[in-house]
Amino acid sequence: MLGELITHSLVLVLGYAYPAFECFKCVEKNRVDIQQLRFWCQYWIVVGLVRVIESVGDIFISWIPMYSEVKLALFIYLWYPKSKGTTYIYGAVLKPFVSEHEGDIERSVLQLKDRAWDLVLFYWQNCTDLGQEKFFNLLDFLATGRMLTTPQSSNSKHKDDDQQCAGAPAGPLPPPPATVKSGFFRRHK
Repeated sequence: MLGELITHSLVLVLGYAYPAFECFKCVEKNRVDIQQLRFWCQYWIVVGLVRVIESVGDIFISWIPMYSEVKLALFIYLWYPKSKGTTYIYGAVLKPFVSEHEGDIERSVLQLKDRAWDLVLFYWQNCTDLGQEKFFNLLDFLATGRMLTTPQSSNSKHKDDDQQCAGAPAGPLPPPPATVKSGFFRRHK
């Protein structure tokens, strides 16, 4: 338990904090060294990719013994001045793969963005419709003192029976006023 805490702390310090500080120093120099800036950009690209893979595959790889230690060793390998593993991994693995599939990746990202926007609009529309309906129900309740019931259910039948037993006037309740569903944000295709 304590070993895990120490390892996770070292990963945070040596995998994220120290490289972020080195990158900050590189950016804030009076004369920026392009090669060093390029190296740190490549480092953060590789670390971002590792983080994405880790998020997706964490269920399958986190149980491996010494997983955190291997991750710590990978981060140190990536930025250590003598190995500069970032340059190798970026140049030999990542750059050729992304260059070859750049069009497909771009198309997939655009499709995912469109689907996500459609999903956001769908849920926004449903939430506004539901919110509008509940708001009008609340206004009607405040004005008349009773709730609107849209669907006739067995619960409303029991409520009617309870009202009749309590001395309420017999007979069916008048139908609720029709509500017009109109969302604030509608996407027309």
